[in-house]
Amino acid sequence: MSENTVIIADDHKIVREGLRTLLDKLPGFKVIGEACDGSQAFERACELQPDCIIMDISMPVLNGLEASRQILQKFPHQNIIALSMHSDRRFVLEALKIGIKGYLLKDSAFEELHLAIKTVMNNQIFLSLTISDMLAREFIKQSQSQFQPESSSSAFVVLSPREREILQLFAEGRSTKEIAGHLNISVKTIETHRKQIMDKLNIHSIAELTKYAIREGLTSL
Repeated sequence: MSENTVIIADDHKIVREGLRTLLDKLPGFKVIGEACDGSQAFERACELQPDCIIMDISMPVLNGLEASRQILQKFPHQNIIALSMHSDRRFVLEALKIGIKGYLLKDSAFEELHLAIKTVMNNQIFLSLTISDMLAREFIKQSQSQFQPESSSSAFVVLSPREREILQLFAEGRSTKEIAGHLNISVKTIETHRKQIMDKLNIHSIAELTKYAIREGLTSL
């Protein structure tokens, strides 16, 4: 029987080690790589092309949603399971819109993660019981058979993927020059993006941007 290969992306080493230990005990599964931030997760995905990626949503440098977006742009059929502390439907719906196939909360039992991996490997969507219940209850509350539009102030509505990536880096204390070097674009382009971000959000300082990024779940700092 061939083994299903897995990458674990989480900025907490103890979480990565715990998941690796549990997954390696399962027949038919093998953890072939780890990543401690979203940028590294993208690099590992390109290098190793695993059968499944377990992706923490809140990570430094590049959060899990943006990392997943970049991975799925390059590998549209990649199986990704989001592992998150966020039960807010904005995160769940954005994950599904990107193409992430599974969404679990971090307090889920390991048996649920095991089931999630098997489910997405069969090209099916898996949502944890808590998430499914939350979405069903919100759906029932709606007067029509669709969700109400997301808040107009949501980062997922207001900002582009590139703007969210730059906002996260500013919120994590990177300088304009550092961000330009990291993204391999000019300082002037970063400054233009920063102005556009501030204009869109009606925010006038890096401190306010940082508070906004934390509130929106773009960074856990």
